[in-house]
Amino acid sequence: MKLDFNSMKKTQLRAYVIAHPNDKAAFHIFVDRFTSEAPTETFDLPKSIAEVEEVDILIRKKLEQLKKN
Repeated sequence: MKLDFNSMKKTQLRAYVIAHPNDKAAFHIFVDRFTSEAPTETFDLPKSIAEVEEVDILIRKKLEQLKKN
């Protein structure tokens, strides 16, 4: 029986890919789905220590928001 990777939820497909690392078809479908849902926003590299610290604060805030949801 062949699995329908396209009908799997992303978490199910991820778990399958981890459990079956040699299944290239599943891996490619997972990567295609992951990249299609990724934001297209890009950011310049920080140019100073202050900018690096600001980015660090923003990342920590975002992680805290994700923990609450």
